[in-house]
Amino acid sequence: MDGTNGTDSESIKTTPLHDSHVALGAKMVPFTGYSMPLQYPTGILKEHFHTRESASLFDVSHMGQISIWGDGAAHALEWLVPGDIIGLAPWSLRYTQFTNAEGGIRDDLMVTNAEGRLLLVVNAACKDADLGLLEIGFRGAVDVAMHNDKALIALQGPAAAAVMARHAPASAALKFMTAGTMKVAGADAIVSRSGYTGEDGFEISVYGEDARHVWEALAAAPEVAPAGLGARDSLRLEAGLCLYGHDIDETTSPVEAGLLWSIGKRRREEGGFPGAERIQAEIADGATRRRVGILPEGRAPVRENTEILSAGDEPIGKVTSGGFGPSAGGPVAMGYVDAAHAKAGNAVGLMLRGKKVPASIVKLPFTAHRYHKD
Repeated sequence: MDGTNGTDSESIKTTPLHDSHVALGAKMVPFTGYSMPLQYPTGILKEHFHTRESASLFDVSHMGQISIWGDGAAHALEWLVPGDIIGLAPWSLRYTQFTNAEGGIRDDLMVTNAEGRLLLVVNAACKDADLGLLEIGFRGAVDVAMHNDKALIALQGPAAAAVMARHAPASAALKFMTAGTMKVAGADAIVSRSGYTGEDGFEISVYGEDARHVWEALAAAPEVAPAGLGARDSLRLEAGLCLYGHDIDETTSPVEAGLLWSIGKRRREEGGFPGAERIQAEIADGATRRRVGILPEGRAPVRENTEILSAGDEPIGKVTSGGFGPSAGGPVAMGYVDAAHAKAGNAVGLMLRGKKVPASIVKLPFTAHRYHKD
């Protein structure tokens, strides 16, 4: 999730929380068409560690929130995604992807069965294209609408549950990847126990006019500090989570990306979604390349598009995400390598500024997930 693209500064948009970020001294940057906080005065490193140790508040209102409703909505969505939507239990969430005819990923998204409608959260850079895809694909058979009047706030970290319980007691009953309607600090909200940091936490969808009140109520807790895009990226990288437009795109299949877990048994067998032929063939025979974790030696961070070499100095792939992992204590990266070289423990090389740096293939994630599943 959270894909990026370039932005024309003349057409920049703001979220309902823009003034709150400015008041907190955030460094604002253009991101997927919006002015968003990169970091606050404490800095990315402290924001990262605060999320891992306590709880951080993120503005993710740039993401697209879409509703689908009408008879056969789940069946209709399954024509566009490989996830099992028909079997999704009430008030449960499912991660899936919009695939193209070649089996590549047009976008990745979260789907909630809100009993009577499906709620989708899609990436900001893709949301207009996703809406068009749904409208064209459904041909009026079911209804679809983008909720531009909604904001989305993420509270992430081991202290998130205690903070949420003070402002929304009903949130305590939620488990990972479940959701419900409730009041948060007195405002109507849809709350899901989910997020993109690898930590326990919640995503809170509220009307734009209520966003600042909810943000300030949660931010007032002594356990909570605001965090921006910089910490969000380092947290999701350590958690081994894909960033759309980098680790996954229209050329990448869910199988290559290590996302086979998101395709249920029925969908694997039946197909019936775009690109099913390629994806089913890769399930049966294996993909020719695989997304892997990469642990470089030394302290130099590894960036996107860095070439990956085999032990024999043959090019075998490229890095798709990389940087310093604060909790991991050094540089970490993800990328794609030829399947023959994808086994954890394999030695590889990384070409950094014309010099080969030793590295090894490792299992993802770099830091253990701590979702609330019990």
